[in-house]
Amino acid sequence: MKNILKFFILSIIFLFASCKEEVEKPKVIYENTTKGQIKVDTTALKVADLPIHMEGTNYLIFPIGNLNSSSKGSKASSYSSQEGFTISNYGEYQITGYLQNLKFQEIGKDTLTTLTDKPILIQTATYLKSVSEKTKQQLLVYTLADMDTNKDNKLDTDDIKSLYISAISGHQFTKLSPDFQELIDWSLISVYNRLYFRTIEDTSKNGEFEKEDVLHYYFVNLLDKDLKALEYKPL
Repeated sequence: MKNILKFFILSIIFLFASCKEEVEKPKVIYENTTKGQIKVDTTALKVADLPIHMEGTNYLIFPIGNLNSSSKGSKASSYSSQEGFTISNYGEYQITGYLQNLKFQEIGKDTLTTLTDKPILIQTATYLKSVSEKTKQQLLVYTLADMDTNKDNKLDTDDIKSLYISAISGHQFTKLSPDFQELIDWSLISVYNRLYFRTIEDTSKNGEFEKEDVLHYYFVNLLDKDLKALEYKPL
């Protein structure tokens, strides 16, 4: 009986220690500043959802992702009739999911073009419809992970989230937020044709983003051709 009780107590201690270790895992590891090698999940089934057409545009968008990825932050597949083979959701001019890429097809043409040939994990892709109604710019804004910042050889939601932008065709795919700065949020001010966003920099270099770290504020003039992010100081 005593042995059973000892085993039970030791199991609880081990479980607690494991959970604590997982919680305290840093989001950024600085010992090696080179980009980590992303491990390809060979067990994953790569699929494409049916194309999405955003009203007012001349392109179809094909979400690409892994159906049964075991990585954290990726959807697992049950292959049930209820969930089927869906790897993304669409609503309010925004595609959401955990996607490895997007492909684009101009209506009336057969050619598919790929957003990027680099490893990424897209969480949202948002069409700036209100901007397109006022200007000739048709733009998509993305939140995604593009670097294995915690050096665990995979891209997931434990890595730093970044902000990107592209044309509705997927061309001119451009990073807006600086490397190693975590995106907090972004907002479109359509009356001013500007995209505003905030990031946080791990100035203490402890691998975590905390209230003691430095916030950065940026805006992008969406009428500019280069779509460059400019820092401003509201405080």
